[in-house]
Amino acid sequence: MKESLILEFAIFALIGVGFLLRKLNIVSQQGQKSITNLVIDVVLPCNIIKAFLSADVSAIQNDGVWVLGISLVFHLFCIVYGRFVFRKPPEGERNCRRFAALCSNAGFLGNPVAEGLYGLEGLALANIYLIPMRILMWSSGIAIFSGSHNWKHTLKKVLTHPCIIAVELGVLGMLLHVQLPKFLMQPLSYLSSCNTALSMLIIGMILARLEPKQFLDKTVLLLSLHRLVILPALVYAACLLLPVSPMARSICVLLAAMPVAANTSIIADKYDSNSLYATKLVIVSTLFSIPTIALWSILLMH
Repeated sequence: MKESLILEFAIFALIGVGFLLRKLNIVSQQGQKSITNLVIDVVLPCNIIKAFLSADVSAIQNDGVWVLGISLVFHLFCIVYGRFVFRKPPEGERNCRRFAALCSNAGFLGNPVAEGLYGLEGLALANIYLIPMRILMWSSGIAIFSGSHNWKHTLKKVLTHPCIIAVELGVLGMLLHVQLPKFLMQPLSYLSSCNTALSMLIIGMILARLEPKQFLDKTVLLLSLHRLVILPALVYAACLLLPVSPMARSICVLLAAMPVAANTSIIADKYDSNSLYATKLVIVSTLFSIPTIALWSILLMH
């Protein structure tokens, strides 16, 4: 529990720094976008590859199968859940809420939490968990906004995504026991170590866009409750019935408890589907995720 609280405090401090950087305009909106692209295209893939190359194969092999299966079932369930629970709001809001139920910010926020609590094995399992979500994000997730199922375009998008490529290379390297030479492993490690700090700074910059009146939207608060409490509680209950290890269970629950995906507002804007409402979902759920993630971490450490 002590380790979890220390990690949460460190994350909160980094988020606070990001908040100030954006509020004081030390980092502009364009600068924030550039940092986001840097993390997604370079830092996070390096972090993923290092996690797999450094992980103990025997420690995650069986857990990896369970985590992948639980994640796949959970995210398919989220598609149905979003259709059923969020079928009444106006179309623009309904699409945003259905996408938010399916896609979380587990890549940005979940990876640092998993690594901080469970080391490189936890980070490797977290990236296995993310595979179904990333695939469904660019297929069913896009279809929610566009109404189109262009599977050829989706397949290309998935196969060329830097994080998916990194997972493929990392898993292959782990299974083949690849040992990179030091002159390659050293820069890989340096870039990987930037992931937590940069990811939390970005979260803080997103929070800097928050206006107090945004808290008054009951639908946004309700979505946050579903995303941060109800959905992970369902995963936790299911995992208790399955023969999974405590670490695998914790990874699945923690990543299910992450706030709304940061790119929800970007995708909503692209398809003219109430991007302002999508931004509220991201900001408010991210803010409330700080205490809820801490509570889930404490619960799962027991």
